[in-house]
Amino acid sequence: MKFLWPIFFLLFTSCAEQNNSLPRPVEGSPYILYSGGDIITMSDDSQPSYAEAVVTEKDTIVFVGDLHTATTRFPSAEPHNLNGRTMMPGFIEPHVHPSLAATILPNKIIAPYDWNLPQGVSKGVQSQAEYVEQLRQAIHEFPDKNDLFFTWGYHQLWHGELYRSLLNDISQAQPIAVIHRSFHEVYLNDAALKLLDVTEEEFSSYPQVDWTKGHFYEGGWMALAPKMAPLLTKPERYLSGLMLMTQLIRKNGITTIAEPGFPNINLDGEYQLLRAEMSKQPPYDVYLIPNGGYLAKTLGGNTKASQFITTLQQRNTDNIHFLTDQVKLFSDGAIYSQAMKMKQPYSDGHEGEWMTPPDILRQQISHYWNEGFKIHMHANGDKGIQQVLDFVNTDNQQTPRDNHGFTLHHMGYFTDAMAEQIAQLNVEASVNPYYLWALSDKYAEQGLGEKRATNLVAINSLARRKINTSYHSDFAMAPMEPLTLAWTAINRVTSGGNPVSQDQRVNAYTAMKAITISAAKTLNLAHKIGSIEFGKTANFVLLDKNPLKIEPIKIKDIKVLATVYKGQFHINKSTNLKPILDENGF
Repeated sequence: MKFLWPIFFLLFTSCAEQNNSLPRPVEGSPYILYSGGDIITMSDDSQPSYAEAVVTEKDTIVFVGDLHTATTRFPSAEPHNLNGRTMMPGFIEPHVHPSLAATILPNKIIAPYDWNLPQGVSKGVQSQAEYVEQLRQAIHEFPDKNDLFFTWGYHQLWHGELYRSLLNDISQAQPIAVIHRSFHEVYLNDAALKLLDVTEEEFSSYPQVDWTKGHFYEGGWMALAPKMAPLLTKPERYLSGLMLMTQLIRKNGITTIAEPGFPNINLDGEYQLLRAEMSKQPPYDVYLIPNGGYLAKTLGGNTKASQFITTLQQRNTDNIHFLTDQVKLFSDGAIYSQAMKMKQPYSDGHEGEWMTPPDILRQQISHYWNEGFKIHMHANGDKGIQQVLDFVNTDNQQTPRDNHGFTLHHMGYFTDAMAEQIAQLNVEASVNPYYLWALSDKYAEQGLGEKRATNLVAINSLARRKINTSYHSDFAMAPMEPLTLAWTAINRVTSGGNPVSQDQRVNAYTAMKAITISAAKTLNLAHKIGSIEFGKTANFVLLDKNPLKIEPIKIKDIKVLATVYKGQFHINKSTNLKPILDENGF
């Protein structure tokens, strides 16, 4: 049966209104005309913009405007009726990690909250007894007693303290690696240390290693990672994880992802495995932003690293793209570890950790600033963010740059005064609003205290200053669900159902921009994707409801029915879209 598929159209744009800019219809030409529902174009920065009709030619949008003009100019176009549904630009995830997904998804997840996975729901546990029992059971069921058993999701504030001796008690023979919820830490038992050929003497110079606990974190974890790489990237298991990642991307309406900080532990290995998954031609593009710290360490300095980055475009494919004028750097530690650097101490007196020592970070930022790169900076705590802003301010005074696009990523905690400095420096933001939902209640009790914990990711401080801000999951630091990220920013409700810092809520349109056009700007790709405009790529998402016309608290429950990727329609198999369309005569 021939389906008449729905999609979208933009309001009149200056390009679309010029007759000379539009191709003339040819009998049998490959035009598709979408109309019949709410088509949110995201082409206006200040308010919602709608179109009656959109025409595409293969993978390109060639008309956005009113239906009468569309049918007049393109009489041969195949009509696709939206049938009352809502169409938007395809969602963009500007910060995910395929290597994390490939490691986490095929292995056991034991986390504080439920995780919706392609293979089912992984139920959360919130006590030490439950955690240890699930861990014992998972290890008992693990088929290969000589292989390294991985699990991800542990967090001490829910699951209690973890020690090498406790893991040894669970199993002396099975090598065990417990990866922290932050993915910035790992705990190993004796069998795992032996399997990896890791000795205490070898790591005695690393301050971010607790040998007694078998605990490697931040710099210690980064030093250990190369030894674990062959096990983390075993092709069969890793590729199954990438396949599951693709399923999550499709399910949630995403047509573009980016990884800031590629690779994590092994460039050639991660690239070849990612290329194997992308050779299946899944309906999304991957953009890779090189990891400046990793490359400096492996190649011998920042100059060699930046020179190497410019050559990476040779590895581009039709759906894997290296952004060779951009780079990712790292400031302070992970918010999930309470390792982010804070101006005021945590309740137990600690102040967090640096991922990159400030003197080295200073050199990295200056080098890439002077080389004209767009810099993406992992920064979480107010002290970590402030240190970065101070460095940027100095570089900008010494070597002023227009449209530098320097972007802070994550931004767990910052003040309104810091948001003002961010605006003055023309710095951009890509934030993880899910931190508030997942961490606020627990961090109010332990670590940050109520005032800071209820003001995590103060998004409206950025929005009211018109700072370009995108939302990301940093998968798996949040679910790879753009509508869920938007929902957290719009409602600011915690996992315990508590509305907090309501002055930092943003409106629904601001949140929708953050997962479409603003995310495209984060990647310097707004000329290609992120809105429905003449000349851009025909990437769309089909929703069962308009997020701008329903109660904000219901936005995360909107169903993603399908995507259009480069003009090709892809049904979301987790919905009942096909029977619905059949019933309506499509």
